[in-house]
Amino acid sequence: MTRTRIEGLLAAFPKLMNTGKQHTFVETESVRYVYQPMEKLYMVLITTKNSNILEDLETLRLFSRVIPEYCRALEENEISEHCFDLIFAFDEIVALGYRENVNLAQIRTFTEMDSHEEKVFRAVRETQEREAKAEMRRKAKELQQARRDAERQGKKAPGFGGFGSSTVSGGSTAAMITETIIETDKPKVAPAPARPSGPSKALKLGAKGKEVDNFVDKLKSEGETIMSSSMGKRTSEATKVHAPPINMEGVHMKIEEKITLTCGRDGGLQNMELHGMIMLRISDDKFGRIRLHVENEDKKGVQLQTHPNVDKKLFTAESLIGLKNPEKSFPVNSDVGVLKWRLQTTEESFIPLTINCWPSESGNGCDVNIEYELQEDNLELNDVVITIPLPSGVGAPVIGEIDGEYRHDSRRNTLEWCLPVIDAKNKSGSLEFSIAGQPNDFFPVQVSFISKKNYCNIQVTKVTQVDGNSPVRFSTETTFLVDKYEIL
Repeated sequence: MTRTRIEGLLAAFPKLMNTGKQHTFVETESVRYVYQPMEKLYMVLITTKNSNILEDLETLRLFSRVIPEYCRALEENEISEHCFDLIFAFDEIVALGYRENVNLAQIRTFTEMDSHEEKVFRAVRETQEREAKAEMRRKAKELQQARRDAERQGKKAPGFGGFGSSTVSGGSTAAMITETIIETDKPKVAPAPARPSGPSKALKLGAKGKEVDNFVDKLKSEGETIMSSSMGKRTSEATKVHAPPINMEGVHMKIEEKITLTCGRDGGLQNMELHGMIMLRISDDKFGRIRLHVENEDKKGVQLQTHPNVDKKLFTAESLIGLKNPEKSFPVNSDVGVLKWRLQTTEESFIPLTINCWPSESGNGCDVNIEYELQEDNLELNDVVITIPLPSGVGAPVIGEIDGEYRHDSRRNTLEWCLPVIDAKNKSGSLEFSIAGQPNDFFPVQVSFISKKNYCNIQVTKVTQVDGNSPVRFSTETTFLVDKYEIL
């Protein structure tokens, strides 16, 4: 088939496809299109009309399972970035127009192109290099010892002649070799730098970075595409959420909660502890003498504690936060903690997000099924990352079904299940994968998230001035964070 013919067939596909029907194929006079929707993209096989459509559908499913192995998201730019990896994988599935009898694990093995002969060759070469270095070290030590013996006896050192001798170069070379070898064995300790009296010609920090930048600029000028090093950041850094800037009023409150939770893998809450605080910041002097109206709708039994300078009786009777001496003002341009609370429990119904991890041993290793369920419907959890440890040295997991996305960190041997939002509309989901290992290898499971709604439902509803009880405009920033969230 010519390239023009293939491009013509692909160009005709969107016109032939009818999105209103549930069919997975469409036929023309000469060919059949078998396709499968994948979010915003389509996986399409073009076959002859005489082809077995059941086998074609099975091949199509295998193609669609290969794509998540190389692409984190089913988006056009992600496909383009990993196009060669996908082409090599597709080439293992279909050869000369016919389906090969392979599965996902075999495709991964074939594309890695692991060679036993190459490993043996590298091992032999490394051994030869180590032996050569050891021989050089031994010879250098012999020369050094001969030099010392000659100096003790007052004789000329062998190989080290006087002025004008032809042996000087050989001796200095041996000395240089000795010093170089000995230096490589010892850890390098940088001495404390002394302040130079004149202009310094020493190495400067950052000089190498400038050379690298110049080299990168040169590559870019030649038309090369350079990937930024920020793409390789650790996943733990990537999950840190930077909140957008908030329009702060003259009176601003920051409500922050942190949760520490430990669950057992077989169920049961071992410990859950939550700490919360309201931080008050006043940036305008005229709002120094104010009172905060607190609405506490918590029914879980949190323990509240006010700042020592806050009128505790006023808070207990009317849920108002104000100073004991109403004539005094709150500090200006500084964060002041006016109210804090604490909740400690082992009641399972209080767990905000339950995680069930079910590893079961199979013939080739373990099949792992993980489920999550949001128990607090009023919460909205953002940037949720569920981190599952994996056995080392067994390769990447084979992902079956997944809600959301995943990242495999081969260096840290972890699988990160990433979910942008978990709320009442998306309160449960599951992940299935297979990998070699034992059930204990997949614990502890760790969870991280951030939420703009607090867990204990304690809010500041109104701010008024002490004199005249007139309302004051205020802004609020609410954050619910994870300190530690583990399933052991």
